Amino acid sequence: MFDARFRTAVDRVVSPAGRALMRTGLAPDHLTALGILLSVPTAWAVATGHLVLAIVLYVGSALPDLFDGSLAKASGRTSRRGAFFDSVGDRISDTVVLAGFAWYAQDRFGAHAALVPLAVLGVSQLVSYIRAKGDALGINAKGGLMERGERVFVLCFALKFPADMLWLLWLVFALSCLTAAQRFVKVWRQAGKPPAPLPVEPTAVVLRWRAWREERAGRDARWARSARRPSSRPAADGFFTGPKRPGGPTSYGRWHERRMARRQRPAQEGARRRD
Repeated sequence: MFDARFRTAVDRVVSPAGRALMRTGLAPDHLTALGILLSVPTAWAVATGHLVLAIVLYVGSALPDLFDGSLAKASGRTSRRGAFFDSVGDRISDTVVLAGFAWYAQDRFGAHAALVPLAVLGVSQLVSYIRAKGDALGINAKGGLMERGERVFVLCFALKFPADMLWLLWLVFALSCLTAAQRFVKVWRQAGKPPAPLPVEPTAVVLRWRAWREERAGRDARWARSARRPSSRPAADGFFTGPKRPGGPTSYGRWHERRMARRQRPAQEGARRRD
């Protein structure tokens, strides 16, 4: 929900940070890897009950995911490999952190309470999978009430108020299920429509033929203009005195007269012999 409504405003805020990070020489993949590494001490802090430290580390692990996109745009390093690494890194971070939540819930609320964070983990992976599958089919599957940004926000509240942690986790689970249903319906409706025809790229042979045709059309146009244009100087006495079309025969000149003379020579010699 935040990504769909406030993405433009967030991009305006984080764009200066991306340009500042570009001067440090960091790559977007470095920030993604930093977020994954910070998720490990975050899970440890949650599992051991150091919840204030867990909040700081959790926010610290989520910030690189916010700035890696702006850094990639500012440095011109956007790539499919970076998008793939960023998506996989988010799934790894969610798994590690929610495992820490499951450990803490088991210690404080009982063994069965650990199933709630695991249920949140499962449905959050489903939400991400629907979007990834939609993108693979060329369908935009973004949107929903509980995306990753909202999930991090609510989980920070759960760490701030540990007595209400289970209720907040149930809220995340319910809204994540609703988000998965919203995305499923969105992809289902768009997939039912006939796909738009893809543009056909011309082959190398077609490109060479088009270039040859354009070159020949330009040559013919130049020859036609030169044939219609009257000459401002008298024709010189040479081999060719008439206009010549590139690639075509010459109609006048001494070369033409000599060729006609060679053709008439056998007939003249035969007439002399008969005489």
